[in-house]
Amino acid sequence: MALIFRSATLEDLESLVSLLSSDPLGSQREDATVPLHADYISAFEAITKDPNNELIVVEFDGVLVGMLQITFIPYLTHIGSWRCLIEGVRIHEEFRGRGFGEQMFEYAIAQARNKGCRMVQLTSDKQRPAAIRFYEKLGFKATHEGFKLVL
Repeated sequence: MALIFRSATLEDLESLVSLLSSDPLGSQREDATVPLHADYISAFEAITKDPNNELIVVEFDGVLVGMLQITFIPYLTHIGSWRCLIEGVRIHEEFRGRGFGEQMFEYAIAQARNKGCRMVQLTSDKQRPAAIRFYEKLGFKATHEGFKLVL
């Protein structure tokens, strides 16, 4: 059975937050208690109203197995090109190792091409060596040093 990619709905939000909080890093920064914190709902509404954002749910055999967020960003650099930023990539732990991650990235990259993007970029926490190896296997290169300032 094939994966189904669709836009997330508000009814998916609890499952998505649960996915985001289901690993050691996510468990430190997310709050999956129900009812969800109101900021999750506000963020969801902002994402889904923005035409340059896609919050994608991945289903397999009727079960939500993954998610990712795609953001399209216009740039002046690279001759005024668009970039695609991929964030919030998660596969439910019971469904890892089945090639779903590769299919998710094929989908996201196809979306980027359809939008006319010249580059796809992402970040990965240095504490996630398996994720970094996965992205490198897909052809992503660590060409820049990333910086973040938590506010």
